[in-house]
Amino acid sequence: QVQLVESGGGLVQAAGSLRLSCAASGGTFSSLIMGWFRQAPGKEREVVATINWSGGSTYYADSVKGRFTITRDNAKNTVYLQMNTLKPEDTAVYYCAASRRPLFRGTYDPTDFGSWGQGTQVTVSS
Repeated sequence: QVQLVESGGGLVQAAGSLRLSCAASGGTFSSLIMGWFRQAPGKEREVVATINWSGGSTYYADSVKGRFTITRDNAKNTVYLQMNTLKPEDTAVYYCAASRRPLFRGTYDPTDFGSWGQGTQVTVSS
């Protein structure tokens, strides 16, 4: 089982930036599809972005396209989420997740991901 630990959340003003990190251990990181998800109070968990094994392919939710960037460093077993131009509606608990699916295309549903971090709070004030 892969263990995931997120860091980098916090309180930021609207239009500001944050970078989230997720460190993985206990598995072969380069064989995992990685994703960032978020869950706001009273809402379902939703995908933010996913990235394939090499980092060469990515997927973004429409709500974050052009503002957020997902990257990974396989040498450091870490995946990142750079969040720019943050909006109050980005406020949520952000989760890192790992998937062993063999196909990257279409891998963005929470049920496709078997390992999850504990989450980190991101709060954007207006």
